[in-house]
Amino acid sequence: MRLAGLVLLLLIATRNGVRANWWYLGVEPRIISHGGHDVGVDVPTQIGAGVMGPASAERNCKNSHLTSKQQVICVRSPPVLQAIGAGARLAIEECQHQFKSARWNCTINPDNADNVFGGVMHVNSREAAFVYAVSAAGVAYSVTRACSRGELTDCSCDNRVRTRQHSSNWQWGGCSEDIHFGERFSREWSEASEEPIKYGAAHGPQGLAGLLMRKHDSEAGRRAVRSRMQRVCKCHGMSGSCSVRVCWRRLPTFRSAGTALAQLHEGAALVRLAQRGSHRPARLRPARPELKRPNKTDLVYLEDSPDYCERNLTLGIPGTKGRICNRTSLGLDGCRLLCCGRGYQTRVRDVIEKCNCRFVWCCDVKCELCKHTREEHVCN
Repeated sequence: MRLAGLVLLLLIATRNGVRANWWYLGVEPRIISHGGHDVGVDVPTQIGAGVMGPASAERNCKNSHLTSKQQVICVRSPPVLQAIGAGARLAIEECQHQFKSARWNCTINPDNADNVFGGVMHVNSREAAFVYAVSAAGVAYSVTRACSRGELTDCSCDNRVRTRQHSSNWQWGGCSEDIHFGERFSREWSEASEEPIKYGAAHGPQGLAGLLMRKHDSEAGRRAVRSRMQRVCKCHGMSGSCSVRVCWRRLPTFRSAGTALAQLHEGAALVRLAQRGSHRPARLRPARPELKRPNKTDLVYLEDSPDYCERNLTLGIPGTKGRICNRTSLGLDGCRLLCCGRGYQTRVRDVIEKCNCRFVWCCDVKCELCKHTREEHVCN
């Protein structure tokens, strides 16, 4: 299994020299940090397809990190590769935002071409469930946005909403973003990444249980976007009379979907594989009878999370040693929880920052440089 074929686009873009040329995806670079330290990894903050010639697009479709089915989908519409890459980056940025204060802070390894999240994804834990969900949501979101912007040729606006009933004081119009197309494409792309299940392989990352978990969590991620679609309206009429209100459907902010998925991660359901005879399909059921059966919007997982406190080279877990914590917080970022009971050290360092900034006509802003001490608490 290739992580549902989603975050691999980060590596594809990087290996084609895109890290220094974010115009490939029409995004702006940003410096992010892991473990409290800046690592200089560029992650986009905007979505867009940019410009890429047909020849280079089709060449990227033949990348060996994509399955044969994914290559077929890509060749069918090469520009979609850019939208998928933007969605993958969007998902990574959201994951790192939601878990920035947790023991596992969504650490990635851009040099690992097969799995940027490392061995953590080989454990069917609740963190893996979140990654599958937010990745599927990111691709659905990005492809939908690319459709409405006219960056893809096989989709556009969603005109089906105009056939729906509406209130007498407004009417459908404008360009409604087609989340249904984005969902279908995200689903097709995810399913095309799956390798055939070996006979008798029920458990483990390559097994049937893992496949069902990935499908369930990916679908929950797409639903998190679709269920938050917004209706926005604009008034029309003489002198602002608003005699006619025209409305259309628009994607929510991806942050709202990511926050919802992070909350679902906290309440994810522990499940097991249930196989009842050869004529009935295998399903995921609650691991214990007293547990509530998860619905289609819940996240599910099969195994307990690994220990994120200590460094684990096999799973690619950096541990929390050296992470900056908040001494006064009782939350996940507090020194007591983040440092896993090992204690922390307090260090004081001098910081020089701009201050007392003022506007000078015309047209400049001048600031003074102020020096002050900053107290930081670092996990042992």
